[in-house]
Amino acid sequence: MNARPATPLQLFLCGDVMTGRGIDQILPFPSEPTLHESYVRDARHYVTLAEEANGKIPRAADWNYIWGDALSAINQADTRIINLETSVTCCDDYWPGKGIHYRMHPENIRCLTAAGIDCCCLANNHILDWGYEGLTETLRTLDEAGIAHAGAGRDAIRAAAPAVLDPVGNTRVLVFAYGMTTSGIPAQWKASKHRPGVNLLDDCSDKTAHRIARKMTDTARPGDLIVTSIHWGPNWGYEISAQETNFARCLIDGGVHLVHGHSAHHLKPLEVHEGRLVLYGCGDFLTDYEGIGGHQNFRPGLTLIYLVGIHPRDGRLTALRMLPMKVRRFCMEHATNEDTEWLAGNLSCHGAEVRLAENHFLELRLQEIPERSAGGPAWLHSGPCSDAPPGRD
Repeated sequence: MNARPATPLQLFLCGDVMTGRGIDQILPFPSEPTLHESYVRDARHYVTLAEEANGKIPRAADWNYIWGDALSAINQADTRIINLETSVTCCDDYWPGKGIHYRMHPENIRCLTAAGIDCCCLANNHILDWGYEGLTETLRTLDEAGIAHAGAGRDAIRAAAPAVLDPVGNTRVLVFAYGMTTSGIPAQWKASKHRPGVNLLDDCSDKTAHRIARKMTDTARPGDLIVTSIHWGPNWGYEISAQETNFARCLIDGGVHLVHGHSAHHLKPLEVHEGRLVLYGCGDFLTDYEGIGGHQNFRPGLTLIYLVGIHPRDGRLTALRMLPMKVRRFCMEHATNEDTEWLAGNLSCHGAEVRLAENHFLELRLQEIPERSAGGPAWLHSGPCSDAPPGRD
């Protein structure tokens, strides 16, 4: 008797989730609002900017509020993975010399559990904004909330360890998180044998890709799915460097099943390589940037929910649905039809075409995968950009 075919696993992925600063101030347990930025000294000012742009925002908002229209789509996933770009701490010992510091009060962790977040990737340029004590409290708070994490830890071994998720059946998902200095992570944040910190890579060479792919596959058991989450690249610009493209493809060739890239403030290309998905940049997801102008040609307020179907036996991409969203009054709302059509016309890439689907979704129509090209995925191209406006790091 033939075995029943395995049901694809549904993963929710998104870009940077920043529940600190202004968003933290509208939740039931706001942190002490003092900031150490050159332009803004009080976190409540970001709430004011958003209200001036789009209207009144509730205070002591319920835990579901910030997710808004996104929540029903997030609930469709078997497991939910985010890049948490916020320290979860009451610590006041901010990292000196850094322009922006994000923190959320530990009691507000319930805004993450309300969305059923299973894993937070922490290898980013804000997780040590409030120092080593702030990192330690972040790790402890996530552990107490039952949220797995990867990419930062009390030493190098724990920072490099994967989050192990058991969404359905016998299939485990291993999430490895890495950061690169190209995203703005200070080199001194790298975890060591005797120091907490971030799982920071020295470079994105083919040699490094082969080394960490071997480490990940050696850690995995037969049947595990491997997700590699990487915080890399500058804040602005659509171009993908040849090094990043080669790095992602080497990971896939080495046994990784999905590459989850993030750091830029806007959406970047995606690619299907050898039947497996590479997200080069998932953009910002939840932020308090509402009301801050600049770089509008990148549509930085536009973001996506990625619902990724993966075959549990071989990690092959079976489907990709994407739901365009925007943040308005610190709450996720469906993007406009014009924004959705803009994305449909600009997300297509090698071996895949993005098209409009039902219920506000975009979907990826998989085609025959062409031979590898020397350059990166085809997408939009833009010239050099100026510095980010105040409040965006």
